Amino acid sequence: MTSGFRIAPRGRAVPKALIEKFKGLPVANVSDVMSRTTGAGPTLRPMHGGGALAGPALTVKTRPGDNLMIHKAIDMAEPGDIIVVDGGGVLENALIGELMLAHATRRGVGGFVINGAIRDAAALRAQHLPVFAAGITHRGPYKDGPGEINLPIAIAGMVITAGDLILGDDDGVLSVPFDDVETVLAAGWAKHAAEEKQMAATVAGTVDRSYVDATLIRLGCEMA
Repeated sequence: MTSGFRIAPRGRAVPKALIEKFKGLPVANVSDVMSRTTGAGPTLRPMHGGGALAGPALTVKTRPGDNLMIHKAIDMAEPGDIIVVDGGGVLENALIGELMLAHATRRGVGGFVINGAIRDAAALRAQHLPVFAAGITHRGPYKDGPGEINLPIAIAGMVITAGDLILGDDDGVLSVPFDDVETVLAAGWAKHAAEEKQMAATVAGTVDRSYVDATLIRLGCEMA
């Protein structure tokens, strides 16, 4: 296959049963248990009317401003797949819009992550198919290629391999590597339970705040 213009098979994907167990778990909790070292940057923001993102990645790398391979990815997608596009973060041309979203919805696509721009923003905000993108522009795309499908991509330092778990909510987007999903799931729910307990103590006024002064003393802060 020619590097830069190729379509590979996706050898594996996170099972639907595991994906369901992530639903309701805040992305922030998942990020915390992944040591806060993984993220897709602050520019990828929700463009849809509301709702979380969870599903296996179908990866696309495309030349900035060109969406030929995104069209192909929609045609290839299995129900629930998240199409994750590395468009280089370039915002001069939109990579998807209302018509593509309608086709993706009919195909059962679970959502989009676009490291690039979208258009038809009002139409996207009026529906609930999750779409995260880096920006908005009225200028349309080209359809000349090249690009790659189901090869590893990277967005703001986050490496995404086809079949990895993609999560997204109002705090942003996160990729969980295929081999780490079960470990991260257990740790994420444990973190969430601990935060709920802490919130209850905070509301009740019984939370222990002694760690603040203890930390300042340990770090050598001078306090009057």
